[in-house]
Amino acid sequence: MRSPIILSHGSDSGPDATKVSALAALAESLGWSTLRPDYREDDALGYAGSVPARLARLRALIEAQPAPPVLVGSSMGAFVSGLASLEHPVAGLFLLATPESIPGCEVDFDVTPDVPTVLIHGWRDELCPLDDMYTFAARRQLPLLVLDDDHRLGASVDTIVGQFRLFLDQLAARA
Repeated sequence: MRSPIILSHGSDSGPDATKVSALAALAESLGWSTLRPDYREDDALGYAGSVPARLARLRALIEAQPAPPVLVGSSMGAFVSGLASLEHPVAGLFLLATPESIPGCEVDFDVTPDVPTVLIHGWRDELCPLDDMYTFAARRQLPLLVLDDDHRLGASVDTIVGQFRLFLDQLAARA
């Protein structure tokens, strides 16, 4: 049985956001099941305030799955996906424009070691400094793809979808 894929959108976004929708469409075309939680209500609590609420929503979804899911996230969605991986088994992490920390949040970003993980970031990310994610990736020895783009990674959707396909192919080969 293939792991379900949970795609978590960023703040000021929604479950039908461009990147999340493109990644879900690819996964579904390859026979994977996808879920896209709606965090907009949680995001009304502010950046730091939304983290516990988003984590609770994501935890409940993970616990309801028949197998450890693949977690996909963009920005705040990537942040909580990494944190959720510390508490629950996951099959993989595909994380975009990840903040290393959230001002006012008690915890910094982290992921479970030994879980297949890909980090993608923009050279010109104006919200989440590349240096922070570069240092994190180096410390954890994780693959980090840096694209000529800003925080939204809007000019790189096709590249991201291509990388996601490679990632899913690798996960399927491991199963």
